[in-house]
Amino acid sequence: MSGKLKVAGLLALGAVAGALATMQLQAFARNSFAALPLEELQQLAVVFGAVKTDYVDVVDEKKLIADAIGGMVAGLDPHSAYLDKKGFKEFREGTSGKFVGVGIEIGMEDGLVKVVSPIEGSPAFRAGLKSGDLITKIDDTAVKGLGMDQAVKRMRGEPNTKVVLQIVRRDENRSFPVTITREEIRVQSVRAKVVEPGYGWIRVSQFQERTVEDFARKLQDLYKAEPKLKGLVLDLRNDPGGLLDAAVAVSAAFLPADATVVSTNGQIADSKATFKATPEFYARRGSGDPLRALPAALKSVPLIVLVNEGSASASEIVAGALQDHKRATVMGAQTFGKGSVQTFRQLTGDTALKITTARYYTPSGRSIQAKGIVPDVWLDETAEGNVFAALRMREADLEKHLGNTTSPEEKDLAREKAREEARVKLEELSAKSKEPPKPLPEFGSGEDFPLAQALNQLKGQPVAVSKTHVERKAALDVDRPDKP
Repeated sequence: MSGKLKVAGLLALGAVAGALATMQLQAFARNSFAALPLEELQQLAVVFGAVKTDYVDVVDEKKLIADAIGGMVAGLDPHSAYLDKKGFKEFREGTSGKFVGVGIEIGMEDGLVKVVSPIEGSPAFRAGLKSGDLITKIDDTAVKGLGMDQAVKRMRGEPNTKVVLQIVRRDENRSFPVTITREEIRVQSVRAKVVEPGYGWIRVSQFQERTVEDFARKLQDLYKAEPKLKGLVLDLRNDPGGLLDAAVAVSAAFLPADATVVSTNGQIADSKATFKATPEFYARRGSGDPLRALPAALKSVPLIVLVNEGSASASEIVAGALQDHKRATVMGAQTFGKGSVQTFRQLTGDTALKITTARYYTPSGRSIQAKGIVPDVWLDETAEGNVFAALRMREADLEKHLGNTTSPEEKDLAREKAREEARVKLEELSAKSKEPPKPLPEFGSGEDFPLAQALNQLKGQPVAVSKTHVERKAALDVDRPDKP
């Protein structure tokens, strides 16, 4: 395998570039059409007719219309999209935290699927899969050459169907097949533990429908295990975002009642809003306040928020709110920079429109679009420095991103040059050692360098701050609506 592919495989553990902060799913109002440009629509009808009658092969009409809608929306910005039946199903799985599969968190290592962790209680967990296991085949398909998305799709399927995984367990020097029956999996988006006496760690990997309930339960468990908590680390690294109300709730757990968490502003009336740290802005209808049983000490416990280039959207809302209210010290690297909100409007029973409807602003009025949250304390990924940081994509790297009035060609070329130099350097190191670059330690582990520095900060001990960081400046946005 080439060094380039090795590096790409390791980067699959990073953040997803299309992260989003979503408003609730809304029904599409068919009577809300603005004045339609009739001449242009006539042109569209002419083209549709020409393709239908003159194209070399017979074209499916529904697919043609879906492709036209998809092209129209995709031309707006990187986060607006038409969701067909498959895309809408994947969106629902992503926000609900439920899917049908075997139940493992995975990464890529040297072109193979690596089991990061089996989900507790899942079929994979019951089958005995362990962290560090490598999957070389999925049924009769070799994993080498597959992307992570392709591997995931092959392991997912219908309930009660079987999949055979060929496992390599290096610490036991053996390879063996495991037959697993797929079932509905509930993803745990929150993990927590006491990392050392008096200090806790809680990680949110994505903001999903059950995140708030899981977050509250994990915090209660943390306080039961360590009633005299002296400091807490909220870990939002590589959190690609998710549901806006979940981000408001996580912020509200640490903020005074009625404190502003985030405001949004856009063209439609529903997008002009201010979200506060009160249940009316995050509690689901009829469910009551999911944070009501949290200990009062949570409002004042010393707090660190860990972020990196993969922290996007909803996780940036949380980091920005806690930073603006001076409730937490934000440590790590400058975040992804996705400062826009998407609303999902259902078109049919199984299709929807995901459209950017607002920009969001931190409590002090900052828009972080194409910039991100700048940490109070900069940290490197490891004690030796940053390994993969320069390679990660950010909002400002995405084509047609909002808020860019500088020359896209010049800006993109500079970023691409930096990424290419970092990639070449990694490949050269890999060629010399004849091994791929070592993956970063698991978040929350004893080898987690940024977590160790966060704990030092909480304890008033010296922190190994980054000496090489360079702050990214936001592009000016002349089209930006005035802050509400």
